[in-house]
Amino acid sequence: MMATEITVHDDPDALAAAAATALLDRLAELQAAGAVPRLVLTGGGVGIAMLDRIREDPARDSVDWGRVEFWWGDERFLPPGHPDRNETQARDALLDHVGVDPVRVHAMGADTGTGPSGAEAAAQDYARQLADAADGADLGVPSFDVLLLGMGGEGHTASVFPHSPAVHETGRSVVAVHGCPKPPPTRVSLTLPAIRSAAEVWIVTTGEAKAAAVSMALSGADEVTLPVAGARGRRRTRWLLDRAAASQLPRDLEPDIG
Repeated sequence: MMATEITVHDDPDALAAAAATALLDRLAELQAAGAVPRLVLTGGGVGIAMLDRIREDPARDSVDWGRVEFWWGDERFLPPGHPDRNETQARDALLDHVGVDPVRVHAMGADTGTGPSGAEAAAQDYARQLADAADGADLGVPSFDVLLLGMGGEGHTASVFPHSPAVHETGRSVVAVHGCPKPPPTRVSLTLPAIRSAAEVWIVTTGEAKAAAVSMALSGADEVTLPVAGARGRRRTRWLLDRAAASQLPRDLEPDIG
């Protein structure tokens, strides 16, 4: 049965630290059980801050980083190494500082001079990579162990925006996204069905500007209007929030402050 958990922390720094500890614990637990964890990374301020915290934490050595598979939920379609790419930021924050296996780092494609039209090929290539690792699973997506997400104040998650073609996609695991309402306008993203293939989805977000969307998502909003409402794990969905992001939760959903 899929469970939904809500954890609230005092501020963004406390949230990043707690999320880092929780992720280290979960990866170590999976490895202790003999698994090679499949982890989907997110960008954004709090997502990268969490990776920074892991890099600085002595407990990072509890994880064999060479035995972790890294994927991404979405990517800004920019040139390789561009500082705004989620991959670049994740490498700077953590991946270049721990002993990852390069074969197990599955970055989404970059703009190598094609311009926006190249995002279509990048999406198709990433879908093939997912299918190769999926062992015949539905939609051609492996069973991710932990899939990290952020969200926008209007309710987008990954690069699936409200009322966009991507939010209506049911047959593909990865899509190119054009005309995003926030820059850069061209991206590559997992779809909501692909996100829901994960055993656990962790939505990590901060700030009062997100509070209304958080409340709506946890109160049963429609995913076409509020895509983050459709981001659910098969076994568990975790909402990791700071006080500001949790400030409009209905009373019956208010958790203790961690």
